[in-house]
Amino acid sequence: MELAKVTSKGQVTIPIEIRKKLGIKNGDKILFVEEAGKIYMLNSSMDALREAQRAFAGEAERLGLHDDNDVMEMIKEIREESVVK
Repeated sequence: MELAKVTSKGQVTIPIEIRKKLGIKNGDKILFVEEAGKIYMLNSSMDALREAQRAFAGEAERLGLHDDNDVMEMIKEIREESVVK
């Protein structure tokens, strides 16, 4: 457990161990989420990445993409189609 003090301006210095665990760097934005009566602090970039991962879940299988070679082949086909048009 870490402890931090709130300044008169409402600012808090996030302890280094917490910043490391959340992957927070200078200039990053922090997201505060209330859930089930608790407030969670998240690295907003990591939260956006997780949301994108959830949104794309199952798409590779739906498209028949099983490995990197399948992805590269799909990209090649899309590029060829765009050149023909």
